[in-house]
Amino acid sequence: MKARFIIVIVMITLAANLAYGQTFSIPESIISSAFHGRDGAFFIIECVSGNVSDFRPEASSEALPPCSTFKIWNTLTGLEIGIISNAEDNFYKWDEINRAFSGWNRDLTLKEAFQVSCVPAFQNLARQIGHDHMQLWIDKIGYGDQDISSGIDVFWLPARDRKTILISPKEQALLMCNLVIGRLPFSANSLTVLKEIMTVKKTDHGILYGKTGSGVDEKGTYTLGWFVGYVESKGKSYAFACTVRGMDTMGKDARAVVENILEKQELL
Repeated sequence: MKARFIIVIVMITLAANLAYGQTFSIPESIISSAFHGRDGAFFIIECVSGNVSDFRPEASSEALPPCSTFKIWNTLTGLEIGIISNAEDNFYKWDEINRAFSGWNRDLTLKEAFQVSCVPAFQNLARQIGHDHMQLWIDKIGYGDQDISSGIDVFWLPARDRKTILISPKEQALLMCNLVIGRLPFSANSLTVLKEIMTVKKTDHGILYGKTGSGVDEKGTYTLGWFVGYVESKGKSYAFACTVRGMDTMGKDARAVVENILEKQELL
């Protein structure tokens, strides 16, 4: 009952933000140019006012597998239940299996594992969290369709014949917004650690925090790129989510789109 109450409060708050917020101006030409003709979505919200810019609203409302962007919430859950405590924790002991991404083939701290997006490290964290604790926190924050039934260490990763948890770019951005301004039930320590490991770029205009994610089709070809996070600029915080779709598309492509837009807007 308590978890449902929290979800209701969060959703009412989100609805209020969107009802009273206005569209803030990012010229469509800037966003279109950043996408270079590719499919995808970009949703950004100024966290205090609730003002939004929603490029391709149909795409921003499409529920998709979150891929490695779920590491944000996997990390927060691990911090909340005490499995991890800081960015420099000895987080991942390499099993000496050589994998395609060389950055995964060594022992890693939490910060290192997050920044190289080490899938086996966070699968191990999810197994330590366990189904019941993971479902509890997924329900508390109302994450996507809340379906983790495909398996505790794979439910966020797309694969043939596997139904993942699904969430839209708009939902990702709104959750990030509520996280940033303290509307979600995470401790100050958890937020401090997450902020440290999510820092990806600093400029004279702002600081960018984010996490990429990459998804494959049934043939194993990368066709989906995510970048989810927020930027602090000029005394304000803007939460965003971006997807890019197409052959040989990954999270780095979505990140490039976001950085291009934010730089042209002088938010980064």
